Amino acid sequence: MEARAENVLRTLPVEVGTDAGALTVTLDHPRRAGVLDLGLLGPGGDFRGWSGGARDTFTVTETWATPGYLPGPLTAGTWQVLLRLHRVPPEGLPYEVRARTGSRAPAAPVTAVPPPLAAGERRPRRSVPDLDGATWRAGDLHAHTVHSDGALTLDELARSAAAEGLDFLAVTDHNTVSHHPWLEAAGSRHGVTLLPGQEVTTDLGHANVFGDTGWIDFRAPAHAWLAQAEAGGGVLSVNHPLADDCAWELPFVRRPRHAEVWHHTWSDRRHGAPLAWARAWRDDVIPLGGSDFHDPAHGRPLGAPTTWVLCEDGTAGGVLGGLAAGRTAVSAAPDAPVLLRYGDRLLALDADGTVLVRPDGRRLVVRGAAVWLPAAEEGLHRLETHVCEVIALCT
Repeated sequence: MEARAENVLRTLPVEVGTDAGALTVTLDHPRRAGVLDLGLLGPGGDFRGWSGGARDTFTVTETWATPGYLPGPLTAGTWQVLLRLHRVPPEGLPYEVRARTGSRAPAAPVTAVPPPLAAGERRPRRSVPDLDGATWRAGDLHAHTVHSDGALTLDELARSAAAEGLDFLAVTDHNTVSHHPWLEAAGSRHGVTLLPGQEVTTDLGHANVFGDTGWIDFRAPAHAWLAQAEAGGGVLSVNHPLADDCAWELPFVRRPRHAEVWHHTWSDRRHGAPLAWARAWRDDVIPLGGSDFHDPAHGRPLGAPTTWVLCEDGTAGGVLGGLAAGRTAVSAAPDAPVLLRYGDRLLALDADGTVLVRPDGRRLVVRGAAVWLPAAEEGLHRLETHVCEVIALCT
């Protein structure tokens, strides 16, 4: 426990020879007693993978690697196994790390690819008006796969997103980008756009970086994450800022506009803390939503909540462009009541009997299934029920 207090992240050197064809690392510790996270750096300090506490062993070869890790040359030299002391009890936590190299690479594991959905299995796409050729598209900006601590493969996740009727899905595995090379093909197979992402994960806060920006080093300060994301044409969003033991506590030199205001932990949406946090964070906050999907067994489907993005096209670049421009809205599900901005007007869909609350607190009752309303100044608008439950957000 004292070791964790001194430095939560440790490195263990591993010597790799010139003839290595594979590197396998195994961690042994009593999982019931605590949590240790695993990762790997190459001899030049370059990122080669992260699995956190999701698995206790990984293999890296030139042509394939365990999910969460990057295949590539096994350059001779001193590699570093990353060991993060995530949860250590007062009495300490015994562990053993074993590293083994071999001259021959084992055969790559074979992963079954599920078939695309049959006709009628996908939830129909909602009819929403366009704006000057741009289209509102429904998606989820927070989901995990076997590349970190998720239960599904990329193809299984893409298929699930298609079944929920989503147009796009950001795959935001923890502290890794090993899933990025496979996103486009998996999305194409199942008819959904997969947006490259990374959930930069620390004990003092999580942030999603959207876009193919390269690996974001979670050991760096948060302002460096933001700078790298923006330099690479990406977008950074503060995640679930009020969520349990992973609430946002890190400082920024300049606060980002995007924030995951609506997370699945906002279970009682009469509770105003997320909105109060958003107003205190920035006057011009851009609200996002994410299910933080990990496992179907949790009972939280993809798209709960749904983030809507006004996109020039349905590609990953089109979605990222709409995100960067702040053209977003959030609803409880793809077919739930939603509030969308069209210039100086708002469209409230399937929201009859709700109340529009403008940024200055003024209220207007919504009457009808599709109602056009004048928009107030820029700022966070919301729809509420008669008991003040938030059911939709937009800027």
